[in-house]
Amino acid sequence: MNAAVTAAAASREPDTAGDGTPGLLVLKVGGSLLSDKRHSGRTDDAAVDAYAARVAELHAAHPGRVVLVTGGGALCHPVGLRIKAARNDPYAAVALTEPAFRMRWSWTTALRAQGVRAVPLQATPLFSELPDGTTATATGVVSRLLGEGALPVLSSDCVITAAGTLRILSSDDVPGIVLDAAVAAGPVRVVALTDVSGIHLAPGRESPVLPYLDPDDLAGVRRLFWEDAWDATGAMEGKVEALAAHARRGAECLITKGDRGAGGLDHLFAPLASWPGSTPRTLIRRRTPTATELFREDPA
Repeated sequence: MNAAVTAAAASREPDTAGDGTPGLLVLKVGGSLLSDKRHSGRTDDAAVDAYAARVAELHAAHPGRVVLVTGGGALCHPVGLRIKAARNDPYAAVALTEPAFRMRWSWTTALRAQGVRAVPLQATPLFSELPDGTTATATGVVSRLLGEGALPVLSSDCVITAAGTLRILSSDDVPGIVLDAAVAAGPVRVVALTDVSGIHLAPGRESPVLPYLDPDDLAGVRRLFWEDAWDATGAMEGKVEALAAHARRGAECLITKGDRGAGGLDHLFAPLASWPGSTPRTLIRRRTPTATELFREDPA
């Protein structure tokens, strides 16, 4: 194994400010947990129901402190590929609206069956890129819903660019909208649940995961990404890029494996030091690492 990767695997997590409890949890449930993007165009409704039950538990314990972001999975993946191929249509991304809404509605009905006041929100009117290079984010609705103890449900969507065209906003990028809401009474934690335990240090799902990644130093970690060029959203590389951007804005971001069993998500509001030892994860959060914890090219 590359010496740089070995050093990174041994790196300690940064010290946690305060008691390590987030003020707001933005929970992204990846599409890989809800469907098979390679071989099936169907969503696993039983998986949505099971995860909805776990999210309902979190919401009941922490009302007004949870935002759900759903991955698109098999519903949105083929549409995303068609949008990327339609290079001559500047508004091709509008096609994502329908499957993205179906995912949000599937979650909304499952959550309401659990007694949760879930409200699906479209990202298109909440976020846009302006011609002057800035962005405009309308987060009042998100803040109001959280203040009322409701659960906002967001997903990938199409958004308007600075040039006036439409582009895809990946579900991994959506937590950035919530960061703009500035509604948390404490730190914002973004947890991306997926079908792997984090950024694996070697090929194979049983290999150890990278415990910590500095969002300002992504160059060395790119060698760890598995080849998933078929994926419309860039697979793990796209996820890490998005989470690193959120971390650079102050969020505490984690990639970990989803668990839809009873109590499987209870630790997500706990300080990281008290997470179950059987729950590997990759933490992405800003700090100044020591020299031995930096990714470096192996001089050998």
